[in-house]
Amino acid sequence: MEEILDVVNDADIVTGTATRSEVHAQQWMHRSVHILVFNEQKELYLQRRSLVKDCSPGLWDTSAAGHIGSGESYTIGAKRELNEELGLALSTKLEPLFKLKATAANGLEFVNVFRCIAKMEIVPDPVEIIEGRWIDMDVLRRWMLNEPSIFTTIFHDISSNAKFPSG
Repeated sequence: MEEILDVVNDADIVTGTATRSEVHAQQWMHRSVHILVFNEQKELYLQRRSLVKDCSPGLWDTSAAGHIGSGESYTIGAKRELNEELGLALSTKLEPLFKLKATAANGLEFVNVFRCIAKMEIVPDPVEIIEGRWIDMDVLRRWMLNEPSIFTTIFHDISSNAKFPSG
């Protein structure tokens, strides 16, 4: 069954609902989350998106991400995505970092970005993620400068935000 998403206006207020495919086809504004998962060594977990994804297949991205389901809060959606994609407990404590406005460049998504510390082993969903790795933030910044095309557009947007954490 296809996801049902809330359609929102430019103030991020719900105006209706539609299927994921309809929201994308009609280019309606909607909601998503991205979560940056750090370990105790202040390394960031990156995921390489599955090759069967319809958006940015095979590119490196934030630790976990996804659409917010209809009626779901950003926080609940973030916890669900952490659990579905990385096997992290729904009780994982999230720290809200910042919100990106919906633009054409980010797929008309209002994006809430969260941060958390992994307190358990990550078990990536092989349907969603073909590779994952922990990376030092300085190493990541150099990698992104040297090979920008292997990272998702939204990851570039998130990492260029002045509030992007250093671990």
